[in-house]
Amino acid sequence: MSPQLAPAASEAESHSQVIKAQLQLREMILAGELPAGERIAELTVVQRLGISRTPVRAALMRLEQEGLLEAMAGGRGYRVRLFSEADVADAIELRGTLEGLAARWAAERGVAEPLLAQAGRCLDAIDRVLETADWGDEAFSRYVALNSEFHDLLHSMAGSSVMQRELERVVRMPFASPSGFVLARAESPRARHSLMVAQDQHRQVLDAIAAREGARAEALMKEHSRIARRNLREAVSEPGSHAVPGVQLIRA
Repeated sequence: MSPQLAPAASEAESHSQVIKAQLQLREMILAGELPAGERIAELTVVQRLGISRTPVRAALMRLEQEGLLEAMAGGRGYRVRLFSEADVADAIELRGTLEGLAARWAAERGVAEPLLAQAGRCLDAIDRVLETADWGDEAFSRYVALNSEFHDLLHSMAGSSVMQRELERVVRMPFASPSGFVLARAESPRARHSLMVAQDQHRQVLDAIAAREGARAEALMKEHSRIARRNLREAVSEPGSHAVPGVQLIRA
């Protein structure tokens, strides 16, 4: 490797370590392995992840920016945040409002046919997942990935870099992502029905955008976010519920 390339390679490796630490820490938090309110022992995390202190510190800072952690007074490190049900509901409603406006702009400004077709193919793929008889971890993960992809496509349809940035910011808020309150136990009739209703709303929103019906697209998108709010209420009301990762961090 040439001397000119060495620093770039080193920087890329460092960034990779930060991302790895961030993802693993987030998983530990949502799994309840790092209890809410307790100080995170940096050295323990370093030893557990097998990653050096510098990328771990950077990962902790990123998780604070996401809102999962909060800095302790006096520079004593970080602890896992507790969230009120009202705060999470507000974050979901904010996402729904922004997505509604994005859908309206998309309808009013017009969307290129290839992008509409791509969104349609994404919905076809979601249909195939929902038709799966054996709903296990693989099907659930596939649904979450496709659901996020569809929402990302809707965001891009607005044709606004300002809207794109604001939506990227709001979906990073804890539990505010489009799949934040998708129920993992989708083998139950109630949960499967919820996913079917959400998918029908996806179709209606895309149809409204294609038909240039801005007000209808906006109203449908706002209504769509209410499914997440209903799932939030149900998840919080079920003691010991594991239907939603991280639900133990939310207090009614």
